[in-house]
Amino acid sequence: MKLNIKSKWGIKFLPVVLVTVILSCQPNELGNGNGLATTEIDAGFTITEVAALNNTYLLTANESYITSSWDLDNGTGLVSGGPIQEVFLPDAEEYTITRKVTGLGGASDIVTQIIDVETPDPVVGNLIVGGRFKDADDHAEWTILNISGEGADWTFSEGGATIVANNYNQQGIYQAVEVVAGREYKIDMFISGDGNDEAWFEVFASPVEPTQWSDYGNNIVMGLNTWAECGTGTFSEFLSSVSCVENSYSGSISNTVTFDTSGTVYFVIKCGGNTVSGFTISNVEMRGTGE
Repeated sequence: MKLNIKSKWGIKFLPVVLVTVILSCQPNELGNGNGLATTEIDAGFTITEVAALNNTYLLTANESYITSSWDLDNGTGLVSGGPIQEVFLPDAEEYTITRKVTGLGGASDIVTQIIDVETPDPVVGNLIVGGRFKDADDHAEWTILNISGEGADWTFSEGGATIVANNYNQQGIYQAVEVVAGREYKIDMFISGDGNDEAWFEVFASPVEPTQWSDYGNNIVMGLNTWAECGTGTFSEFLSSVSCVENSYSGSISNTVTFDTSGTVYFVIKCGGNTVSGFTISNVEMRGTGE
């Protein structure tokens, strides 16, 4: 596994100091014993790959701070943490790791480094590449599946993908993934919608390759169908929470699937309908459960 680390210089921020008559007997310059700032705080850290563990890294910093926080680019934001952090990064993408430390008087230092993970964890890593739709590189991981001649269109934006359609037209997006026989995989994504009527939204995982200008209906896993009273109104949540389409692998409402044969599987999302004002998706995942 190749570890690429890119660094950005930390920036120190010093608070504005207001000196009043009450404090006039104290030194009025930073660093002269008034505890307003310190030149010793340093948010820098080193990154070491943990050889015995897949996609695991040890972040090591010093203790020259009063408070210390980390953003490990895992969706939790900036959270408190000490000078040593072990982080598991399961997916093949760039992770922006940020550390912020604060010293006396509120002076702070921020350092950011990027870890470029090139190979997903073989068990729980996300098989979907570009599932966060962060930028043009993510968008390029998806292939448009044309089904109708017109009247249905997927568009990509920073952080999501949106489908609109009318007059019962439909269109899909897809990519190929490699699966292991007998391993259970869980599929999910965040989806939002409003004002969709007579519409369907379907997710497939199948060894059958899509063909341009042909409908696709092989091995459905989950989805929405307004005739079954899901996908209507205004909603914004995980697809697994609102899906009402039966999983062809299990014969029940479920977002897990197990394949009999290892090899290439096509992950396909298809949507269409009479009035599809917009389904928007983000954080598309297909992960082994680790069981």
